[in-house]
Amino acid sequence: MRHVDFAPLYRSTVGFDRLFSLLDSQTLADNGQTYPPYNIERTGENAYRVTLAVAGFGDEELSIEARENVLTVKGEKAESQESETFETLYRGIAGRAFERRFQLAEYVEVKGAALKNGLLHIDLVRVIPEAMKPRRIAITTADNVNEKQIEANAA
Repeated sequence: MRHVDFAPLYRSTVGFDRLFSLLDSQTLADNGQTYPPYNIERTGENAYRVTLAVAGFGDEELSIEARENVLTVKGEKAESQESETFETLYRGIAGRAFERRFQLAEYVEVKGAALKNGLLHIDLVRVIPEAMKPRRIAITTADNVNEKQIEANAA
């Protein structure tokens, strides 16, 4: 994959440096990381779900952290006492530690997480602040030109 140089855009834009850094980080290779497999689904207009296949991991072996628009899911297997009592001839079920990161958009928050049938479901919701929502602006007549008024949409 090619590296894109965003330096010329830094000279003519203000406040977009975070966007360019995000684009630059997404163009970097993911080091071939494919474990654990995951799905990203849209479950509503402002709702999303990230599902990771974490077969063999218990809820105490998984951690989820959301910080600065990055969702990090880590899994680390606890040492098993059973490995001393028998010898494994073939290991086809991956139980290795992992760390998976997802970049979240502005105002996307983690609503909750559930582990069911070896799948970790993380529900996300976009909560748009009132200041960012559309608002209604009243149109004044020629008589009320000096009395400008802006009304908030209460919908």
